[in-house]
Amino acid sequence: MMGPNKLIIAAAGSGKTTYLVRQALAVKNSRVLITTYTESNEKEIRHKFFEIHGSVPGNVRIQTWFSLLIHHGIKPFQGKLFDWDIAGMLLVSKRSGLRGKNREGRPMYWGEEDFRLCYFDRRNRVYSDKLSRLMIRCNEASEGAVIERLARIYPFIFVDEVQDLAGHDLDILTALFKSPANVVMVGDPRQVTYVTHLEGRLKKYRDGGIADFIRAELPRKVPCDIDVTSLVTSHRNSPAICELSSKLYPKLAAAAPCKCVGCRQSVPVDAGLFIVRRKDLPRYLNTRRPVQLRWSSTVKIASADLPALTFGRSKGLGFDRVIIYPTKEMIDWLKNSQSALKAETRAKLYVGLTRARHAVAVVYDPADGEDITGFTVFE
Repeated sequence: MMGPNKLIIAAAGSGKTTYLVRQALAVKNSRVLITTYTESNEKEIRHKFFEIHGSVPGNVRIQTWFSLLIHHGIKPFQGKLFDWDIAGMLLVSKRSGLRGKNREGRPMYWGEEDFRLCYFDRRNRVYSDKLSRLMIRCNEASEGAVIERLARIYPFIFVDEVQDLAGHDLDILTALFKSPANVVMVGDPRQVTYVTHLEGRLKKYRDGGIADFIRAELPRKVPCDIDVTSLVTSHRNSPAICELSSKLYPKLAAAAPCKCVGCRQSVPVDAGLFIVRRKDLPRYLNTRRPVQLRWSSTVKIASADLPALTFGRSKGLGFDRVIIYPTKEMIDWLKNSQSALKAETRAKLYVGLTRARHAVAVVYDPADGEDITGFTVFE
């Protein structure tokens, strides 16, 4: 047995997914569930199994969080609450179940008493922001049978990128902690670029506060160890990138570059942190071939021939070189690390910086004589 429930706070590039895959491979005679929020991360976990083991063992199931909630949380026990077939899920980015507007023009929403309109659209798809709440309701209506069944099927439950879970997801984690299952969670609170839903419940823990949630909200008799030291070594980022990115979250353990011979081979001559003026962009892009990172797909990029990703989509990936198209707030912070940053902006800048193994470039036209500490202007 693996022991009590565990949360591991990890740095970028420290091998979170590799850690969970190796933990799963060590379990021989029990079923293991590995769940994560995004489909891209689910693919990454699968890829890591093939890389390390050549296949996904028969006792291991990899499933996205939303898929898990529907298949194990709602469908087997929905009869206690409703009797129609679920036609899948409708992904929403804001609060669902809009009823209309009141006289002042404020939105009104369907409540629990209008069950179907609250939880489902007209095609009987569950709103994504209500999925975890509906699973909790199924669990309550079945007197805990949802969690009991899940823990019986999967004695080992591993959660990757746990920082993406929010609201009622945290109630589900608490219920799993209380169950006989061994729950191991890995996440980086600095990388909250997406969350499953913008639920008001437990809102104060939404921006990477999973460890605070466990310390403050978990009943004393429910064990969950918090490990902040095992995964702080980056196998991806150079010393300069580790140092700069760690300044974004001074309260968390600073990341340190690993000393692995394999990871630290062949450092290119152009390694470092660079400011690239707009007039020099074409030459930089042609000679260095970096991956372009931006806030959203509406931000104009300088090269259609080189790959371009949003900060959110780049999460979990690593490249030799990246170039960042920054927001004004990001530039202000790079000039002065005491400058204010919104939580989302801070997380996206952290993700952008930590995608690179060797070189980070930032698109910016500095004023004459202006210097940004740690950065070299590309000539």
